[in-house]
Amino acid sequence: MMDLILFGVFPYVAVALAVSVGLYRYFVERYSWSSQSSQFLENRMQFWGGVPWHYAIILILLAHLLAFLLPGAWGQLLGKPVRLYLLELTGLALGVCALISLVLMMYRRAGDARVATVTSTVDWLLLASLVLQVATGVYIAFTLRWGSSWYVYTATPWLWSLVRFDPQVQYLAVTPAVVKIHAVNAFVLISLFPFSRLVHVVSIPLSYLSRPYQVVIWYRQRGRTM
Repeated sequence: MMDLILFGVFPYVAVALAVSVGLYRYFVERYSWSSQSSQFLENRMQFWGGVPWHYAIILILLAHLLAFLLPGAWGQLLGKPVRLYLLELTGLALGVCALISLVLMMYRRAGDARVATVTSTVDWLLLASLVLQVATGVYIAFTLRWGSSWYVYTATPWLWSLVRFDPQVQYLAVTPAVVKIHAVNAFVLISLFPFSRLVHVVSIPLSYLSRPYQVVIWYRQRGRTM
């Protein structure tokens, strides 16, 4: 019963919540549809945390997406041991990089009072879920080898069964606990997403293509010189 709730019911609840709350914020509370950027408070730690994080997590998500959309081609790609070893090592390195970068960004937010004031409780919950997601992913890559291969035979058919509205929870019911946590937490992130500042990433800022550029100039009043 618990497997059915976690892998057969909760994913739909998370997606429904993400869509409904996201649409509400976009059409009713448009002002809240913002990144509330702290870029003006940027320091060196933000660079070393934010830039590696974005590159690492995009590549990791791209690999997950390709294995989901093209399982046959993905299986052929990993048919040679050399390619499998290379992908496993690359994924582990990207996961460690993403985890370190995420910890640096959280440390910056906690350590800088100016940044902490623009960080909501939901943002902290989202960051904590991201840490859990990346940490469990690194643990899976390090302890449960060849995940890039068996993902195609466990997570991929389970996700496609959700798309067909015919959840086949048996695919994940037999996996280790850490894999279950990783899968459920992915939908926890989806459910938290519309409540956080990250909701703005799903919008397509087409108006920016024709909007005149803006120049930001810092003005600091200087003392009078004699």
